[in-house]
Amino acid sequence: MFAAGGSMASSSFRRKVGGGLAVIPGTRASVHNGQLLVSTGASSLDSVIGGGLAVGTLLLIEEDKYNMYSNLLLKYFIAEGVVSGHDLFVASAEEDPSSILQELPAPLLDDFHKNNLDKEEKTTGDLQKSMKIAWRYQNLPKLEVTPAARSRFGHHYDLSKAMSSEMLQAVRCHTFFLPTECGSAICCSMGHAYTLLLQSIHRVIQQEGFDGSCPQKKHKNILRIVLQSLGSVLWGDDICCSDHPQYIHSLTRFLHALRGLLRMSLSACVISLPAHLIQNKAILSRVRNLSDTVVGLESFIGSARETNALYKDYHGLFHVYQCPRLNSLLCDVSGTKDLAFKLQRKQFTIEIVIHVELQGVLRNCLHLPPDLSDRASRSSKQDLSECSKVLNAGCAAMTAGRTHLDF
Repeated sequence: MFAAGGSMASSSFRRKVGGGLAVIPGTRASVHNGQLLVSTGASSLDSVIGGGLAVGTLLLIEEDKYNMYSNLLLKYFIAEGVVSGHDLFVASAEEDPSSILQELPAPLLDDFHKNNLDKEEKTTGDLQKSMKIAWRYQNLPKLEVTPAARSRFGHHYDLSKAMSSEMLQAVRCHTFFLPTECGSAICCSMGHAYTLLLQSIHRVIQQEGFDGSCPQKKHKNILRIVLQSLGSVLWGDDICCSDHPQYIHSLTRFLHALRGLLRMSLSACVISLPAHLIQNKAILSRVRNLSDTVVGLESFIGSARETNALYKDYHGLFHVYQCPRLNSLLCDVSGTKDLAFKLQRKQFTIEIVIHVELQGVLRNCLHLPPDLSDRASRSSKQDLSECSKVLNAGCAAMTAGRTHLDF
């Protein structure tokens, strides 16, 4: 449009600069529903649960039998909060939260990321020319394990090194140690420990400006809440001691109130639970229903799988019982079933295990790379070649009508 004097008139449509949503460090929007996500600190776990943990939701981790691996996921979640600059709330009835903070893994440096990434890209190019994975696995979600300096969402950590004290001092952390809060964990009555814990969480959310129901006066940030071994005897609960506990609704009432706090605040919560000790399965079902995301660790220690050659490269199975489906009455269930985890010297990873069954017998196990890309390890290539020989023999026998090929 031109004005009367021949000059171009200014348009009523102007580009809005700097007026969008405030970006909170360590968060990103979900590509599925736009929900704000935070990383759990383990990239493979982020991929399994839908890209990360949604703000305002609760992740329940069912502990392994000897509680050797579930605490690692808690430390990953806390360490990611330290690196991202989020506020922390760590509660425990067994271990002093200050001791937990001293055992956090150290983050890897960006320079180290870049060097490893360059080496891996070179190796990947060679492997792509030599092998392609089966077409049926090409559309599976990627489980990233290798550090990637290009991504700012989520970091990678070295379990063999502890996080520096300088990084810990730069983050505000609120702690709740039950023996300190109520004198001793034994003298706490049934449900009283949960009441104290809920009051402490509510006080931090309101006083520190994480309450989403009122305008925040401070700079927006995320509160990461970690509750260790909730439901154990040390919390004054008896659901792990009896099939008919005296206070059967103590834990479920706490989770119901906690979930309401999370929905109305900029916070994300991770809880570990000794599910294998809960004798009343109805209680366990209610606890799962009150959680948004539910995963479980099944260790091979003391089981027959510990000596099984099929699982020689892994330390346990990883179960995804429930994935969040926000604003819905139903919860999503993960389509990926065969997940296993392994603990290496420097990292904890989750991978997909693929079994090939021939004539009713489990012949071999195909180990896909952790990120499900076109590259594969040397052992994977050997497994593929051996499996192809078995399948060729089986197909030849089936064409002769003597046997049946079953996957």
